[in-house]
Amino acid sequence: MPEHSDLSAHRATIERIKEARAQAIHHTTLARRFAVERRDLMKSLLEQGVTQSDIARELGVSRQAIQKMLAC
Repeated sequence: MPEHSDLSAHRATIERIKEARAQAIHHTTLARRFAVERRDLMKSLLEQGVTQSDIARELGVSRQAIQKMLAC
């Protein structure tokens, strides 16, 4: 089994890695929440008769992009 090296000289870098990881997890969580909100808002528009093409045009994306957003 390999020996563990002494990382005490690298403590600041290790702590920055931990912080970056925590931030990435937080941002992923937020992105998921926003994706759900976006999907729900688009579904509401669709229920009111707005087409996927209309939504796509307003957002400046393709209709296929809207379909992918709705699938999330």
